Amino acid sequence: MSDAYAHPNYIKIWFWLLGLLALSVAGPMLEIPTLTIITAFGIAVVKAYLVAAYFMHLKFEKMIIWFLLILSLCLLGVFFFGTAPDLMMTEGDQWIDCIADKSCVEQRL
Repeated sequence: MSDAYAHPNYIKIWFWLLGLLALSVAGPMLEIPTLTIITAFGIAVVKAYLVAAYFMHLKFEKMIIWFLLILSLCLLGVFFFGTAPDLMMTEGDQWIDCIADKSCVEQRL
């Protein structure tokens, strides 16, 4: 019985993931915040792709699986960006900033 596709070299992919992990850990040591954030998210996307494509076998599935994955990520973005303005709001009728307002902290004690 033959497989429809050849199995990838999982050890090689694992070493790629370890190398990317080392880069993402070493990145903050440069102490450049913008570069650290860009490289951290870039490396995270590449690592997520490697895990999803090879270890979850999405690379060998039909295109409908990728379509569903991208659709679910878009829906996640809609939920995140749809609620972010409310979560980041710093004023309103019922909104209390307990960190800036010292009396709020004292009332809890």
